[in-house]
Amino acid sequence: MSNKISGNYAAALSLAAKLRGIPGYIIIPKNAPKCKVENVKRYGGRVIWSESNLRSREDTATKVLQETGAVLLHPYNDGRTISGQGTISLELLEQAPQLDAIIVPISGGGLISGVALAAKSINPAIRVLAAEPMGANDAAQSKAAGRIITLPETNTIADGLRAFLGDLTCIFALSIFILGDVLAFYQSRPIVRDLVDDMIIVEDKAIVEAMRLCYEILKVVVEPSGAIGLAAVLSDDFRNNPAWKDCSNIGIVLSGGNVDLDVLWDSFRK
Repeated sequence: MSNKISGNYAAALSLAAKLRGIPGYIIIPKNAPKCKVENVKRYGGRVIWSESNLRSREDTATKVLQETGAVLLHPYNDGRTISGQGTISLELLEQAPQLDAIIVPISGGGLISGVALAAKSINPAIRVLAAEPMGANDAAQSKAAGRIITLPETNTIADGLRAFLGDLTCIFALSIFILGDVLAFYQSRPIVRDLVDDMIIVEDKAIVEAMRLCYEILKVVVEPSGAIGLAAVLSDDFRNNPAWKDCSNIGIVLSGGNVDLDVLWDSFRK
């Protein structure tokens, strides 16, 4: 059971449960994009609605666990999830070992934690930078404060980046062995605090422009949360920062393509 509608994670968990012939309960906030909800249903996930806040999601998840006996699989604050995300770095650096930096979207922190753990185990000199929307910049505030900061509200087009860091991904130590010795070296280090080199904050306008470039030039369907890495690389904060002037080979993680295209199709019909 997943307690948050992270589009790719929720769909993957739904399919994994279906392939194994077991129920997959997905907790989804009522304001989730329609396309993410439909993906969950398409892959056989059982949708459980919650209100659009962290307390409601957690309370709903607790109730489902009690009623069904399901096992909670958190979309980011879970060592198994973080270990799986680390395979992104393994594949990326196998194909492009010359990379100086990797740009990763940050929300709950599971994706960037896995990427940072694996990437820095392979190449300790590589930089790992987080891209975060201005309207949901709790991770940047948390890293600066050395403790988890939560915001009273978030306001960004990047709906997949509205979660807050968890205790495993932010400040506290984490032990991961699933990928073997590659990750064991960092088993006792706080991840985001120590292994993420910097945060790049991006306005929604820049995210939309990066999304447009992905469609027009790369011919890649990417959601706002996934396009933020490109927006960060194109930003003045990155290009004018002397700390990153030697980063000429940059890998960008495009983390999702869950786009509700109803508005686009409606415009064509008109």
